[in-house]
Amino acid sequence: MTATPAVTVYPPLSLYIHVPWCVRKCPYCDFNSHATRGDIPENAYLSALLEDIEHDVSFVRNRPIQSIFIGGGTPSLMTSSFYQKLLAALREKLTFSPEAEITLEANPGTLEEGRYEGFRQAGINRLSIGVQSFHPEHLQALGRIHDADAAHRAIESAKAAGFDNYNVDLMHGLPGQTPEQAIDDLKQALDHKPTHLSWYQLTIEPNTEFFSRPPHLPDDDKLWEIYRQGSEFLREQGFDDYEVSAWSQPGRESRHNLNYWRFGDYLALGAGAHGKVSLADGRIIRYWKTRQPEAYLNRIGSRTAGNEEIEPQERPLEFMMNVLRLKQGVDEDLFTKRTGLPLSSVAVQLKQLRNQNLLVTNRIQTTAQGQRYLNSLLEKFL
Repeated sequence: MTATPAVTVYPPLSLYIHVPWCVRKCPYCDFNSHATRGDIPENAYLSALLEDIEHDVSFVRNRPIQSIFIGGGTPSLMTSSFYQKLLAALREKLTFSPEAEITLEANPGTLEEGRYEGFRQAGINRLSIGVQSFHPEHLQALGRIHDADAAHRAIESAKAAGFDNYNVDLMHGLPGQTPEQAIDDLKQALDHKPTHLSWYQLTIEPNTEFFSRPPHLPDDDKLWEIYRQGSEFLREQGFDDYEVSAWSQPGRESRHNLNYWRFGDYLALGAGAHGKVSLADGRIIRYWKTRQPEAYLNRIGSRTAGNEEIEPQERPLEFMMNVLRLKQGVDEDLFTKRTGLPLSSVAVQLKQLRNQNLLVTNRIQTTAQGQRYLNSLLEKFL
């Protein structure tokens, strides 16, 4: 029986925390989000999270938490007191890196006056503000609960509270959207001088309202023109697309996202959260938590609903699907560190792709042409 190849160095460790509640389910959203019915059971959810983390600490292996991302749902629906208690309790159970990046997703229209200050006092040092668009017809089509004024106020309130590192979330390729409107969204966002932008194309996902009743989206030519003009504008403004849909000022990349794309490890906490960890016996597993909020609240002990091993033959594709999203790619030696496999196991594929001018030499990184044909490139590792 062949031994499971072991990673040579344990990857950096992050933590993802999921808050499943939102005011209203958006028609494009396929995340584990549930419209609120009455008050959110904050105290019960806090207790469940802290009981749950007790069963994941064996995955830590003396590593500090490098980053935390609190996603949803709409995490900004929870009070600042909730996050003060949660992060204080987590610090008693886990070691946080002194420079830990702690990000909270916040949606305009869900924030009471003064709540940003409370988030900062809790230890949150980065925000991701879900604007999506500043155009009323597009906000309406997307089912958002805020208008453009609320979006502008939310960003300025975050800055006034002392947040100097924040992301603005925008979508493009929206129903009826023109290139001019897409660029205007970018211009309005950059007027606030954010450090980071998530700018991604609307896609129609299964199990969403849009999947059942698809809206009329721009055709491929218009989609390409939106992307071309938008990319040109963002680069002129000093932003770099360090990842497929993420743009940042120099040195302001999301450290949490970089850990994902570099095939790092991350713990999962909260209803429906997913994690990935490297184990002492050489296995690499993905695991996930109970999805329904009520079931998560009512379980006793571990809330893990299932797990699966990333088999050695699957690791090259899993690794490449992540690292090749990064514009700068990674050093070749990271392949062995993260997968436990020798680089020679993918030498044939790497040589073929380099001969086709899809990968650069002596580094696991796409060329400009390779980035355009990323899906075809990844098929080589199936």
